[in-house]
Amino acid sequence: MEDILRSLGHLCLGSRLKRLGEQLQADTQRLLDGLETRVLSSQYPLLAALDRLGPLPVGELAQSLGVSQPGVTRSVALLGELGLVEVTQSAGDQRRRLVSLTTSGQQLVDIARRDIWPRIENAVADLCSGLSGPLLGQLAAIEDRLAEAPLDRRVGKGAVQ
Repeated sequence: MEDILRSLGHLCLGSRLKRLGEQLQADTQRLLDGLETRVLSSQYPLLAALDRLGPLPVGELAQSLGVSQPGVTRSVALLGELGLVEVTQSAGDQRRRLVSLTTSGQQLVDIARRDIWPRIENAVADLCSGLSGPLLGQLAAIEDRLAEAPLDRRVGKGAVQ
């Protein structure tokens, strides 16, 4: 069957990139499903931002990730329920609430940084290796490669070790 988004070229570039992003997140989620936590692949960037930047207000956290503040607020609430982040009042300004990693959150990030993120990064690098030429052709190649072997299969049958 014809891939309409692909055939419409630049007209549907945003939809095509969104589709590609959703596929990469789904493939990554299959890798993460082997972990003992219920963190979604889309929430790991938030954990990584807190690890890298330290405690932040929700607005600055959203800005650092380039996503909406309501989305970050929802993720913070979910991660808080899992005991991975906590929200506290700033010592210098009682109106300012800071999001930070808990000890469990930091442990999860440490494990992910050491055991999971490098594998995902290597799989994506493999997926994109040797691409050249116009952007639409590169997207087609990435989509074809993902159809042949999803990201989670590229790192070893989806088993997180």
